[in-house]
Amino acid sequence: MNERSRGNRRRRKLVDRIATATIIGAGVGVVAPLVIILAYVFMKGLPALNLDLVRENPGPVGTPGGGIKNSIVGSAMLLALALAMGLPLAVATGVYLAEYGRTRLGFAIRFLVDVLAGVPSITIGLFVYTAVVLNIRKAERFTGSDQSFTAFAGGVALALIMLPIVARVTEEMLLLVPQITREASYALGVPKWRTILTVVLPAASSGVLTGVVLASARVAGEAAPLLFTALGNNFYSTSLFRPIDALPLRIFNYALGPYEYQHEQAWAGALILVTLVLMMSVGARLALQRRAR
Repeated sequence: MNERSRGNRRRRKLVDRIATATIIGAGVGVVAPLVIILAYVFMKGLPALNLDLVRENPGPVGTPGGGIKNSIVGSAMLLALALAMGLPLAVATGVYLAEYGRTRLGFAIRFLVDVLAGVPSITIGLFVYTAVVLNIRKAERFTGSDQSFTAFAGGVALALIMLPIVARVTEEMLLLVPQITREASYALGVPKWRTILTVVLPAASSGVLTGVVLASARVAGEAAPLLFTALGNNFYSTSLFRPIDALPLRIFNYALGPYEYQHEQAWAGALILVTLVLMMSVGARLALQRRAR
């Protein structure tokens, strides 16, 4: 091997090592902030975590103790409402874009979905406040109700945030299903709508479920739109047409509170919220692995 070949070989090895180090550094740079945030939330929230926190409702302001049971139940209700209202429309939109969306209408819908995905969550909250909350307030004259901020309005806001995420993920997952799979179903005389429901969607269900989990994790931590819609509640409530509390709202209010016990419970609430989101993600991964096996 001559000197030139040895020089080229050393240069290739050097470039390879630099590229490898850069990729590893990029990976560490992505993971490190997450690890730091989780560790800090764990250290600050664990000392205030106890059974009373999840079994009791908030006590009188300024009195140490109490819990955030109403916030945990409220978050679960709002997430369930968002899924019930947003998931069917989001999946149907994704199916339309993937299977019928090669028209001008399809391009227009795809563009609008992308725009909706980029709208700030506080703007969506303000829109729902104008479209839902204020109209409920106007209807109070005829119904005699004294409530305009409701769990229903909060669910609408979270559903609007969830819709574009699930729709785009559903479209991409359906497009990954090989066309030959559809053609095999058509060859058996199965109509297109039934092929989509019984062949294409089940084949893409793993990716769609991942998108649903990602969207659920996104809306579970939203506080801004809930300030305009659900408002929050210091009392336990499961009514769809009354103000309802949520973990992000409780964390926000307690973090700005003047009392030390509120700050401690805010960190504990943040730990509970992060843990719930992590459990959702891990549960979805395990379900997908089991289905694959």
